[in-house]
Amino acid sequence: MRVQVVGDGFIPECDFVEELGARVPDADVRSIALPGDKRSQHAAQQIMEVSGANAVAAPEEVLSAVSDAEVLCVHFAPVGARLFDAAPDLKLVAVARTGLENIDVEAATARGVGVVGVYGRNASAVAELQIGLILAEARDISRADASIKAGGWRKEFPGPRVELGGRTVGMVGFGHVGKHFAKKLSGFECRLLAYDPYGADHPGVTRVSTLDEIFAESDCVVVQARHTPETERFIGAKQFSLMKPGAYFVNVARSRLVDTDALYEALSTGQIAGAGLDVFDAEPLAEDSPWRQLDNVTMTTHFGGDTEETNRTSAALVAAAVAEFAATGRVGAAVNAEALGW
Repeated sequence: MRVQVVGDGFIPECDFVEELGARVPDADVRSIALPGDKRSQHAAQQIMEVSGANAVAAPEEVLSAVSDAEVLCVHFAPVGARLFDAAPDLKLVAVARTGLENIDVEAATARGVGVVGVYGRNASAVAELQIGLILAEARDISRADASIKAGGWRKEFPGPRVELGGRTVGMVGFGHVGKHFAKKLSGFECRLLAYDPYGADHPGVTRVSTLDEIFAESDCVVVQARHTPETERFIGAKQFSLMKPGAYFVNVARSRLVDTDALYEALSTGQIAGAGLDVFDAEPLAEDSPWRQLDNVTMTTHFGGDTEETNRTSAALVAAAVAEFAATGRVGAAVNAEALGW
């Protein structure tokens, strides 16, 4: 079986190759690196998340590499219709992430190619960043650090300085990330609420029936939902108006889950205490972005899942999917399994 790996600045090809060697030792594994640095690769992915896989052209070296590949393993590489035209033997695309925005699944299905992503790969990392952003906001960690580095010694900050322990934390969405988050937060003895029409019950977590309940009752709201047509901008002005004045909002999921104009208004007017944000509609933020001027927001550069552990886990899960395909000729978790008769 001929396997082509396309590594990138986040998950290098050596990680894929090592995991594939351990699980599919008889495969003919070849690898190349996606051109560009991490910033340009992530920028291209942001375009595809909005406009689809065909909005970014596959590099010529990738098109050449897949000419006889039967399996393709990628992370951020664009896999559009042109790539499928260049890979007549292709049977499986294994993607080292949950979101498949960089894959033209419709074109894959039309050509009989299975597409499989990986689930839960970065849940622990995202959960930890959520806790970090809550603490940074509630205790003004990043603002104090910035003050000291600028030569100051700031003692006054926006919003209340509160302890996380014993507070009510509400989760919008409760899947892989939520389970890790609840476990990691257990030592703070918080009251945990979750809104997820599709999630299962979990010890120590109280399910609520409406999104509004999460915002009205919580001292901190964290967003853990997946972006779908159903959840497009489903958090807006109404929800922010329900929050306590001293409450915090954290989003390490997807920016398009939130009406960002409404969030900016709630923050700039002091309607809510603050926010921790890892995701934005346009990344990187423009130099003159008004978000850069807010004093009650802690921002990170969309790196919630970018850890050494996550990257190795992602490669291992991809290799497991390839091993299943090698053994059975199918992958049960493929998003188009039913359409392909798998």
